[in-house]
Amino acid sequence: MMKVGFELVHANYNPNMIRSHMHETWDHYSNIITSLPFSAPTPSNLYPKPATENQCLNMGQNEVSDWMEEHIDDITKHLVEDLPETTSDSLVPNNTTRVSHHNLVPSLLPNLISERKASGFRPQFEAITNVHSGLDHSYNVCDQGLSLISLLMECAVAISVDNLGEAHRMLLELTQMASPYKASCGERVVAYFTKAMTCRVMNSWLGMCSPLLDHRNINSAFQVFNNVSPFIKFAHFTSNQAILEAVNHCDSIHIIDLDIMQGLQWPAFFHILATRMEGPPQVTMTCFGTSTELLVETGKQLSNFARRLGMSFKFHPIASKFGEVIDVSLLHVKPGEALAVHWLQHSLYDATGPDWKTLRLLEELEPRIITLVEQDVNHGGSFLDRFVGSLHYYSTLFDSLGAYLHFDDENRHRVEHALLSREINNVLAIGGPKRNGEDKFRQWRRELANHYFQQIPMSANSMAQAQLILNMFSPAYGYSLAQVDGTLRLGWKDTSLYTASAWTCCTSN
Repeated sequence: MMKVGFELVHANYNPNMIRSHMHETWDHYSNIITSLPFSAPTPSNLYPKPATENQCLNMGQNEVSDWMEEHIDDITKHLVEDLPETTSDSLVPNNTTRVSHHNLVPSLLPNLISERKASGFRPQFEAITNVHSGLDHSYNVCDQGLSLISLLMECAVAISVDNLGEAHRMLLELTQMASPYKASCGERVVAYFTKAMTCRVMNSWLGMCSPLLDHRNINSAFQVFNNVSPFIKFAHFTSNQAILEAVNHCDSIHIIDLDIMQGLQWPAFFHILATRMEGPPQVTMTCFGTSTELLVETGKQLSNFARRLGMSFKFHPIASKFGEVIDVSLLHVKPGEALAVHWLQHSLYDATGPDWKTLRLLEELEPRIITLVEQDVNHGGSFLDRFVGSLHYYSTLFDSLGAYLHFDDENRHRVEHALLSREINNVLAIGGPKRNGEDKFRQWRRELANHYFQQIPMSANSMAQAQLILNMFSPAYGYSLAQVDGTLRLGWKDTSLYTASAWTCCTSN
């Protein structure tokens, strides 16, 4: 007898909360389930040809990676040379390692770099110009570009030493010079960084906290991002494959999703469980989120999907942060369940609370598997650390969108404005120890390895899943996939943007 349960924690359930637009999302995911099998493809179809070979758009506007990758160390050094000796040592970013598939510092804005034929060069600007003198002249650059990036970087240095008046003056100038609607990816990035740094200055002056979030708008834009790029699908399907391998043949499975959002990845997971030779297992999910209403919607959708598959399913939504759980019994984990924890990290908001509390709770739970998908961007450290790392990272993300979508594409604007801009603002204006009182881990993989967990190498089947996702996009769009040290890394050109890994508790069976 099919059984589907739906229980609500910290919320009042109202069946009328379900919105019609949710059905389109789930119907879309149901349609692609059969095209992405959770098994190892045969050698003949392991790497199928891309479905389309559309001409790559805007490539002349999007060569944003190579120049700053080559010269970031020199630029960072010159940026802090003119600061007082008492502050310069602490301001040199410590995450400026060379970029490759094996290193995780993304690229900066080379198409903004050019000769500025004007007087009044600042010392830092002269330093960048000197580095530029050795640049290959094949780069098509404009006079305004170097002025923008020079001013943005000087502004970051001013903020890092609390010279807020000078920073505000520079931000006013940048606001007039950079637009998020121009064809240049670099100028769009500068415009959004200017907005975030303006919020940072205002927060420092007024003591303001993080702005209110429209979670429905965020989730909608997240779905668009999933549709127009491979990154979210990569996170979903590689994690699903790793969980399936860990809980194979288990009769009772419990999944804890640390930030489920719309739950887009789970229909495909349910589908493969429902078709197991030994029959579907009992599945329980405990899912965290910041919006009670959206959690209820997601739970209803998952319950309805499980019902159609004839699968026994229970859903426990918790409108809170995982790291703020004070009693592990609230997670509804029962003896004998195969426990999996999934965490797709993002910078849209603080989804889990204090990192040290999140880690402590993971240790207490002793899950059979943790699937972790990290953005390869620095969330911790000083402001200048976060500025340099995030400028590398988001310029590359903007480039990847520009290589695939026209500069005035509505979906591209939606992703950049509703998602990427919000992430930039959270990392620079809100994130960091001085903003929330809690230090953030620089890399969760390192923390797990140092605290009672051991890595499970991502399997050949997970790699096949990632390759199938990547093959939906023409090679001309520049996406790259690498398997490094047991992880899977998806990026753009030679810059890693998302890293998927799997972990298990040392005492788990």
